[in-house]
Amino acid sequence: MDKPERKFKAGAITATVWRNESDKGTFQTIQISRNYKDARGEWKNSSSLRVTDIPKATLVLQKAYEHIVMNDEVPVEVVV
Repeated sequence: MDKPERKFKAGAITATVWRNESDKGTFQTIQISRNYKDARGEWKNSSSLRVTDIPKATLVLQKAYEHIVMNDEVPVEVVV
């Protein structure tokens, strides 16, 4: 898998910006995830958010959006 273009993190919430190539051109996607430890203490991640995660998710998504728009290189596609 390719490396992400940029990551924005607030606590356990991360928004990752990916640059993608297709036959139609280049585009970026944003993936949001929440990291947590399972019952055995192993780190996992999920795309499910708790109500208390929403403010942090809003913040990292805004930063990812700003990154893409301020660089203004390719169209935006958000993947959640």
